[in-house]
Amino acid sequence: MSLLRRIEKGGSGGSGSSGQGGSTGGSGPLGPDPTGGENDESKLAAMRQRRASIADQQRPGGRKENSYIDLKERVQKKLISELDHQSMDVTRKNEVRSHIEELFNAILADESMVLSRGERHNLFESIVAEILGFGPLETLLADETITEIMVNGPKNIFIEQKGMISRANVTFENDEHVMRILDRIVAPLGRRVDESSPLVDARLPDGSRVNAVIRPIALVGPTITIRKFSKKPLTIEDLIRFGSMTKEIAEFLRACIISRLNTVVAGGTGSGKTTLLNVLSSFIPNNERIVTIENAAELQLRQEHVVTLESRPANLEGKGAITIQDLVVNSLRMRPDRIVVGECRSGEALDMLQAMNTGHDGSLTTLHANTPRDSISRLEVMCLMAGMDLPVRAIREQIASAVDLICQQNRFRDGTRKIDKITEVQGMEGEIITMSDIFEFEQTGIEGGKIIGRIRPTGLRPKFIDRVEAAGIHLPPSVFGVGRQY
Repeated sequence: MSLLRRIEKGGSGGSGSSGQGGSTGGSGPLGPDPTGGENDESKLAAMRQRRASIADQQRPGGRKENSYIDLKERVQKKLISELDHQSMDVTRKNEVRSHIEELFNAILADESMVLSRGERHNLFESIVAEILGFGPLETLLADETITEIMVNGPKNIFIEQKGMISRANVTFENDEHVMRILDRIVAPLGRRVDESSPLVDARLPDGSRVNAVIRPIALVGPTITIRKFSKKPLTIEDLIRFGSMTKEIAEFLRACIISRLNTVVAGGTGSGKTTLLNVLSSFIPNNERIVTIENAAELQLRQEHVVTLESRPANLEGKGAITIQDLVVNSLRMRPDRIVVGECRSGEALDMLQAMNTGHDGSLTTLHANTPRDSISRLEVMCLMAGMDLPVRAIREQIASAVDLICQQNRFRDGTRKIDKITEVQGMEGEIITMSDIFEFEQTGIEGGKIIGRIRPTGLRPKFIDRVEAAGIHLPPSVFGVGRQY
């Protein structure tokens, strides 16, 4: 038995006791030892140290990664100290960046640090991101192909590209590092995130939507979800090119918006509701006054006369909260031609329906639902959440009278986002709201992991076609599939 195994089992070569693998007088497999067990212990310590050294060397990027982090922290601390002494205005980022570069080169020269051009560039960019930006998230935010960033604790960061989720190749150092970046996100907005308020909604300067949850609610550590804001808003031509809709559907939706039909965009999380709402809003004539209401301002309307309102959470004393419902009620006093609500999720749905029924035709909103029929049910539930004891029939009559069109957006298994159905709300028959599908997506198969299908008209003409004609828009019968073969 080896010395290490004997000691682990409680035996000692120099203990004077006899047993398997041991002998008296301090003799054993290593020979006599005049110092007793001290030599064994020192050799054991040396063996352990050698094993730890070998394991450290075999660990992928172990020592190299640690030395890089140490170097980064050392240079970063010196830079921050120099910048603090010089009292620079960090809002002038170009000047600060050039000054940081000068200090960075000087510090590397003083410490005789030899780095390759690539290592020097990566180190400089990561330090600048820590001082002026959002740390490891900077490279992900700069990548226009990434649509979502998900931070599940400091070491697990995932991204969404082309509708598919994968792991990112960046990490934070620890929970404190994540919290520093999170504070930098929420502080300019007057928001806070701490143990007493572990949930926060915010947005980045470019409009990207941010949700954060920290300990003790998030057990894996600070969790951040960023829905990136497209720097270049998608147009109707983009959606046609992506296969999200056809030219006929685009022509039909444009006619519906111009003729002031009240439209609801429904779909699941990440299905592209806000993108479609933004595209539909672009059809609103430029001479109309538009009021947009959102939790976090995401809509990118290009019209001249747009008023953007944003809800506000409660302050430290639990006061001062401004809800979407408050903003919808207030918007009615702002002489809007159109009201665009980013998302209905509570009692504001009732006020939205009231607005649609009282002269604000052509308003738009989104809500979470899997089918057009589910959208009607969700609207009923949200109206009940307003706190008024209304009979269900009265709510259904309001919905049937207010909502003209439901655009069902869907995210398919291959990551593509398409319009699944376009449904007309026709009215009431007894206690039931009647609906008819004008367009629907027909899946024909799967090829190479991609869903194959087409969005086709059902052949039914909507009852509101007279309102479209009255607005001076003529839709040819081929839009609804008349005279076409599928």
